[in-house]
Parts: sequence; C-alpha cells; structure tokens
Amino acid sequence: MRNFKSFYLLGVLLLAGCALEEQPKQQPNVLHEQKKEEQQVIAENLEAPWAIAKLGDTFYITERTGSIAKIESGKMERQRVVLEKELATASEAGLLGFVLAPDFQDSHLAYAYYTYVDEIGQFNRIITLYLDDDVWYEIDVLVDQIPSGTYHHGGRIKIGPDQKLYATAGDASEASLAQNLDSFGGKILRMNLDGSIPEDNPFDSSYIYSYGHRNSQGLSWLPDGTLYASEHGNAKNDEINQIQAGQNYGWPIIEGNATQQGMISPLFTSGNETTWAPSGMDYYDGKLYVAALRGKAILAFNLETGNYEEVVTGIGRIRDVYVEGDTLYFISNNTDGRGDPQKQDDKLYKILLSH
Repeated sequence: MRNFKSFYLLGVLLLAGCALEEQPKQQPNVLHEQKKEEQQVIAENLEAPWAIAKLGDTFYITERTGSIAKIESGKMERQRVVLEKELATASEAGLLGFVLAPDFQDSHLAYAYYTYVDEIGQFNRIITLYLDDDVWYEIDVLVDQIPSGTYHHGGRIKIGPDQKLYATAGDASEASLAQNLDSFGGKILRMNLDGSIPEDNPFDSSYIYSYGHRNSQGLSWLPDGTLYASEHGNAKNDEINQIQAGQNYGWPIIEGNATQQGMISPLFTSGNETTWAPSGMDYYDGKLYVAALRGKAILAFNLETGNYEEVVTGIGRIRDVYVEGDTLYFISNNTDGRGDPQKQDDKLYKILLSH
C-alpha cells in the first residue's frame, strides 16, 4: 500500500457551501419494446457467476464461491482456484473480477480481484493467477488492502486500450472514503500490468484514476478510447458515467442529476423513481450494453440519442455482459442470494445484436 496526499479534507462533507443544486435535466427515455433475437443458452448451473472472460471458443467465468467455470465445446468444468488468503463470504464479496493477460496463451496468466479476511480484517486485493493443469494459483499481489465492508466491494477489472489494468473499488459502505484520496475506497484505479503505477496517472505516485464513486461494477471503452463506468446509486439514482482522469464524480456529496462545481454528473441516471443496480458493461455500434441486477434486464444506452432500451428481460438478475463481433454474451445472477433462481440457474447466454 502507498500513502497519498489528500487534496480534499473529509470535512468538506460538512461545509455549509456544499448545498446541492438540483437541475431539471431531462431523463433519458426508455423504450420498452424488447428486441426479439433468440436467446441461446451456452452453459447452465453456474454458482453466483460474476465476470466473463473469453479466448477463442473458450469461456472462463468467475464464481463468487471461489471457482472458475471453464466452458468449451458445450461442456463445463469447474476449475479450482488456490488463493493465499481466505475468501470472504460477506454479502456481495468473493471471487469477483477476472481478465486474461494479453499473452495468456503463452504465459497462462490472468488478473483477478477478490475479497478476503485475515487477522487484520476484511479487504479486497488485485492479483495475478497462473493456470497449471486446470488449477489457478495466486502468484503475485498487485494491489492489497482495498477497503471492504458490509457491502460495496466494487470488483470489476479490465485491461484498457492503453494496455493498463483498471479496477473499480467500492466505498466499502463508508461513503466518506470516496472523497478521501488517501484511500482506495470509492475509486477507479489504474496500474501497469506488473502492478506498478503509471507515470501518467493523474495523481502523483497514486493508483487513483478517478474518485467520488459509490460502487462501480462496470467498465467499457469506445473505439476512440473514451472510458465509461456503471455505478450503483443510493437505493436509486444509478449512473452511467464518462470517466476522465483525475475527476471527482461526487459521491456522497452529489448523485443522480445533482450538480456541484468541480464534480462530474452522470451521462445517464435512473433518477429518483427507478433502480437499475448496473453491473458489467460493454460497447457495440454506438450503444453501451449494461447488465442490470435490480433492473433484471440488459439496458442498451444510445450515446447519440440519449435514450435507452431494455434489450433482454425475463431471466432475472444479470451480472455481466461481453460483446464479441455482433454477439452479446451475458450471465444471469439469480443464485447470488438476492434473486429467485430458475431451473438450472445460473446460465451463460448469447444473442445476436442488430445494427
């Protein structure tokens, strides 16, 4: 862990000048007509799946219970994951984000994010895993002691077009951490693939890329390199944000349509009447496709029109999405303790996307 200079004091939350200015910004329209593409089930009986990785025709899906489901040629095998720390069983915790190294075929390396408990407490860490004879072994720790609480562990990791590893860290149920630049809580982190801090990060000698987040669980880039993140609001006011280096996204001072100088308001928000609980996300043909847990849908946000539509409904909670070509893959998440599992849940699905 490294200590960073804080540019904001915790006392900013108590300043009288922090009054919120509610703006009458128009809510995006939702188009309720569901697309009719046929959903195809690729795999069944997943256990609280969290992240999708894919190489060729092979899928690797993390399960919060501590396994990685390998799906190939219509068959699934559950691969063991050997971790250095005891996997936490707290709500929303466990083995979360996962991404294969760019040279995985040669190196057999991947990156993972998990919640653990030890004699000090409960934390999250970002690690490298090595695959040997169908068993994954933790071999290196990139970032450790990311805050973890009752809820809000964050957990999404992805490699950006700049070949840097990005990670979302939740506020660990302690909202003030999101504004504290001495803490990883409530942040999006950015690092080199060896775990070192990039020289062009916005804060000196810091992994922090952006801050003021409550519980981001999705990351995606446009072809031009623009980064977007999904974020859980406080009961409602869920957000889709365009992420810029060094910027403050407001939590817990502002959320939803509220604005304040020096803070970034979301591109899309569910507002005060709707809850999406957005998780994994990916981009295709001008739209951000976002898995919705409470919303029980895949939401497609049109970046040109400002509208969004429900692309997939009727299968319950959806945790992650993955776009390859014109195919959208996604996993249901009804066995995570908050859903209503259907027969042989959870499942990996795919549909074709229309232009």
